[in-house]
Amino acid sequence: MGAKGRGEGAFSWVVLFLLWTTAGGLLSPKGVNFEVQALMGIKRFLEDPHNVLENWDGDSVDPCSWTMVTCSPENLVIGLGTPSQNLSGMLSPSIGNLTNLQIVLLQNNNISGPIPAEIGKLQKLVTLDLSNNLFTGRIPNSLGNLRSLEYLRLNNNSLSGAFPSSLVNITQLTFLDLSYNNLSGPVPSFPTRTFSIVGNPLICATGKEKDCYGTEPMPLSFLNNSQSGLPSERSRSHKVALALGTSLSCICLLILGFGFLLWWRYKHNQDFLDPNDKDHEEVCLGNLRRFHFRDLQIATENFSSKNLLGKGGFGNVYKGHLQDGNVVAVKRLKDGNAAGGDIQFQTEVEMISLAVHRNLLKLCGFCMTATERLLVYPYMSNGSVASRLKGKPTLDWATRKRIALGAGRGLLYLHEQCDPKIIHRDVKAANILLDDYCEAVVGDFGLAKLLDHKDSHITTAVRGTVGHIAPEYLSTGQSSEKTDVFGFGILLLELITGQRALEFGKAANQKGAMLDWVKKIHHEKKLDILVDKDLNSSYDRIELEEMVRVALLCTQYLPSHRPKMSEVVRMLQGDGLAERWEASQRTESHRCRAHEFSSSERYSDLTDDSSLIAEAMELSGPR
Repeated sequence: MGAKGRGEGAFSWVVLFLLWTTAGGLLSPKGVNFEVQALMGIKRFLEDPHNVLENWDGDSVDPCSWTMVTCSPENLVIGLGTPSQNLSGMLSPSIGNLTNLQIVLLQNNNISGPIPAEIGKLQKLVTLDLSNNLFTGRIPNSLGNLRSLEYLRLNNNSLSGAFPSSLVNITQLTFLDLSYNNLSGPVPSFPTRTFSIVGNPLICATGKEKDCYGTEPMPLSFLNNSQSGLPSERSRSHKVALALGTSLSCICLLILGFGFLLWWRYKHNQDFLDPNDKDHEEVCLGNLRRFHFRDLQIATENFSSKNLLGKGGFGNVYKGHLQDGNVVAVKRLKDGNAAGGDIQFQTEVEMISLAVHRNLLKLCGFCMTATERLLVYPYMSNGSVASRLKGKPTLDWATRKRIALGAGRGLLYLHEQCDPKIIHRDVKAANILLDDYCEAVVGDFGLAKLLDHKDSHITTAVRGTVGHIAPEYLSTGQSSEKTDVFGFGILLLELITGQRALEFGKAANQKGAMLDWVKKIHHEKKLDILVDKDLNSSYDRIELEEMVRVALLCTQYLPSHRPKMSEVVRMLQGDGLAERWEASQRTESHRCRAHEFSSSERYSDLTDDSSLIAEAMELSGPR
């Protein structure tokens, strides 16, 4: 090959490489997520005494389920927030590789060292708060590249050097606080009107120097970027009073405007709630879409039985085809007109929509009319775990393990990472859905709370499904996170056996003592009896033993003895199971000596065909 040919060949390889790196998105040449690498770099540089970053896993392909990490609907990391977590160490330059970041909140920690210049690469950054740390060195000039930045706090650190003139380039900046550092002048004229540089001895030792521009230790809302020297005390007092008066006037106008908006919205809803009205179009409320009833009628062919996906205590679910081509699942809630007031229902729905996690079913939108309440979800092509356990092809063992871990992570988010936390109250195979890749998605979370309003006749009803109801919930009606943990333990047994909770107990004539039966089989080391026959012995016996142990730990009689979902997820990953199991066996041995009644008697109410159970079954069901 000639020199010209070799040159063209080399150029072609360069072009192909550039195209590949662009198309490769977030994946490195080794198939590793760049955002995972960047976040793990940040973790390595930090000291985390409270283990708040414990679930940051370098082997993960998706950091969106990690604590303190916020992702966009496209699963891109857009927020990093670990304020007030007593973190120390340094901030890694790898933060510059999180190029989709919009918010960084690391205030009130003990992070030291320089501020990485690589932060200047974060072109989408809107909020940066590194205040109340121990940062030293100069403020990087690269911060001037953050053209989208609106809010910047670096106050109460030990930053030194000249005032960063590059901040003049940030035309969007509306709030700046560099107070209480060791910066030196001169201070350039920059566009933000709300700023503070007091407490920098070389610029503003007392707050009365010329360069302070009136930035006294007062609420930052009163700070003014005046370029004439300091006004007189009388003039300044007059300005403060004027600002106060103006603020109060604005607040009054806002209150009046908000009241008018509520009134208009109420009047508007009276028309909107008329299912016969054909003039209204689909409305967006935050990240939810509010559908008109007629649109969902058309999508489901007037809720035709041929589109019925499932029936349950909360209502029927129909497959629907929207006009934009999207396929959805429409849940038509029972007793729609009894589900509380319009505002309360809408508020609860919007709260549920804030729970966003890869293992939770996303709520797309809702519909309210005078007599109807409907929820709209994405359509899950693989149906529920319950349907797949009965269908063909058989779910293999690895998929069942992945489903258990995914469902556990979804419940962990609801219990420990969602604010306010959500208790599912009906964890079962029928409420765990499978996406196109058979990844577990927890559905129907929050619906028990959504329908249990204090003015409703079902306030004290027990919600759940026969065989899944924790004993304390059945007897008292009081639910907690440990109620869900119990249901999750039964779910694990369903995944192992391929049968409903009551089926595999009755199959061996063990009605009323299903969990005792499982314990007996486990004690006798005959777990093969439990396993779904459709697996044809294609499973890992060590993993089977581990999953049964986790199930038995989750279904202990006393709620206080059951693990939290965070512990359950770790045990499913093989972390801490042996220790927890040994401790539970010691507790069980002590309890058996102290009480003469057996667990068969304790659990008999879980499978008894009483009227209360009948009510519970009526109030449960798949999505």
